[in-house]
Amino acid sequence: MSDPAIEVSGLSYAYPDVPVPVVRDVSFSLERGARCVLVGPNGAGKSTLLRILGGKHMVPQALVRVLGRPAFHDTGLAAHLTWIGGAFPLNVDITVQEILDGVRALDPLRCERLLHLLDVNRGWRMHRVSDGQRRRVQLLLALLRPSEVLLLDEATRDLDLLGRAELLALLREESELRGATIVYATHILDRLEEWATHLALMHEGRFSLTPIDAVAPLVALRAQGVSSPLFVLLERWMRSGCREL
Repeated sequence: MSDPAIEVSGLSYAYPDVPVPVVRDVSFSLERGARCVLVGPNGAGKSTLLRILGGKHMVPQALVRVLGRPAFHDTGLAAHLTWIGGAFPLNVDITVQEILDGVRALDPLRCERLLHLLDVNRGWRMHRVSDGQRRRVQLLLALLRPSEVLLLDEATRDLDLLGRAELLALLREESELRGATIVYATHILDRLEEWATHLALMHEGRFSLTPIDAVAPLVALRAQGVSSPLFVLLERWMRSGCREL
């Protein structure tokens, strides 16, 4: 059995001058090839946790390990990990093709596939594109290089229905064929119960992780033929004050 892709042990994290931790005593292990949907209310700590996994906040080496290496201290992880989130502020008069021309060791076949899948035009000028088109370019550039770990923080919020479906299909393929491990924080839940292998909940910095097929209330809703069962389950959870499912 291979080592986990992500291991977190007793992690708590607070921002400077903020007394209350944003992440509280989080411990979990996620296997290689897993597709984890991370959900919770605004302010739950999801983005902070993803940034920590992506090596963007300094934490003790033993607490967070990605691919067996300390997330913050091993800078070489950047070649194996992709974090996608936040704004994409490239708003200058430059075309997509000009950006691609500056990418070293570009795989032309993978690039062409991503251009088609994300419906990105090489001639788009970045100072004229819409928010949705800008997000597509961000995803294109982030996915040009295959990664062993992908961390997505609301990365599909500006995509239309087809763009999101195509991206999720690609991510499933990356996990099944390449063994990529994916953690995807989102509020858009439609059909994710069919895509995810794991469900992670966050509330007030606390974290729980369960294989998707072991979430008994979700299994029951699916057996009842409920439309969008994951949405229904998590709406109930949040309305209950985020008590245990």
